[in-house]
Amino acid sequence: MSADMSDVKSVSADTAMLVIDMQKDFISPDSPICVRGGEVIVPSVARAVSVARGRGILVIWVVREHDPLGRDVEAFRKHLYTSGKGPIIKGSEGAELVDDLVVEEGDYKLVKTRFSAFHNTHLHSLLGGLGIKNLIITGVQTPNCIRQTVFDAVSLDYKSVTVIVDATAAAIPEVHLSNIFDMKNVGVATPTLEEWCGGSHA
Repeated sequence: MSADMSDVKSVSADTAMLVIDMQKDFISPDSPICVRGGEVIVPSVARAVSVARGRGILVIWVVREHDPLGRDVEAFRKHLYTSGKGPIIKGSEGAELVDDLVVEEGDYKLVKTRFSAFHNTHLHSLLGGLGIKNLIITGVQTPNCIRQTVFDAVSLDYKSVTVIVDATAAAIPEVHLSNIFDMKNVGVATPTLEEWCGGSHA
């Protein structure tokens, strides 16, 4: 291993990438909870994940999986589960990652039932146990799951939080940019994928 690669590995050991909600029911155009704009970023998320793995960064796939009757879903979404065939049901095709995104050996999968990846999950204790101090965020959607996860990470005093601007998305582009602006104002790094791959950010 070259000295340069060794340096990258040592720096990356305290960094994790969260890939949030890149599941078929959130990305497929015919889904009732489709995030318009999500399909466009799939190649960018795939590339970000590939680069992260190459740098020795832990990839954490944060996904939603719900009870068929919607007993663990937010009140405003319960109406989608009256037939027992609602979106992102555990074990359903819609809860799977979209094509081209695959959990590989060494990755970690974390299930949530609310917007933030930290809410009622073991994510913070997992990261603390691994010595993770820096987070890189990709996925959908910016005003909900991305924003709440990011603001929780900021509140929990992670050393750095990075949101890759074009590997995240919202249903409305203007809403995406407005939320990126808000996150940048609380100290979150907001590079493009090219900038991040260039190594100027954690």
